[in-house]
Amino acid sequence: MILAADAGNLAAISLTLKLASVVTGLLLLIGTPLAWWLARTRSRAKTLVGAAVALPLVLPPTVLGFYLLLAMGPDGPLGRLTGALGLGTLAFTFPGLVIASVFYSLPFVVQPLHNAFEAIGERPLEVAATLRATPWDSFWSVVVPLARPGFVSGTILGFAHTIGEFGVVLMIGGNIPDRTRVVSVQIYDHVEAMEYAQAHWLAGGMLAFSFVVLLALYTVYPQSMKGIRR
Repeated sequence: MILAADAGNLAAISLTLKLASVVTGLLLLIGTPLAWWLARTRSRAKTLVGAAVALPLVLPPTVLGFYLLLAMGPDGPLGRLTGALGLGTLAFTFPGLVIASVFYSLPFVVQPLHNAFEAIGERPLEVAATLRATPWDSFWSVVVPLARPGFVSGTILGFAHTIGEFGVVLMIGGNIPDRTRVVSVQIYDHVEAMEYAQAHWLAGGMLAFSFVVLLALYTVYPQSMKGIRR
């Protein structure tokens, strides 16, 4: 029984790390242009978009998971789209977990990047423009190096937050071994089964991981953590 539990724990850890890696990559791809737009735009939609991005910070995870589950279901807009493409529904699948995690962890990547982009100011971009740098060149040669603390913080926070998810992943993925059972759900299973030693092993690991991540960020890049609230 102990060996089976250990195998289940390792499978949950492996799946969680895979999920966090995929989600973090997608968050950077989506969050970077979004944060840049929020930092630069004067559109009236900025406040609305910013509030929508930050919504997971205050919304109960089960609420977000519930509506995502409806959207991914056979009668939901996303479910109908994936069904028409022959992909079936995304609920209770790994891709479904990825989509839900991207929504839920988005502000943890967008906010550090937004803060970093705003801190750069206009002067470096104006200097780059006088040297005939295109906007694309200015972004990669000027903005990205100056915003490095935001990228590092966003990457680490997005990864760590995805690892610690529970409500959203349980609503969307359920509890399918080797497919959707991540570490947080595995801990819940151990507690329900009164397997407290196994629960302590996983929970203690997550506690240590979270503390080390936050300690490193507050030590190395304290300015990039400003404005992030849960």
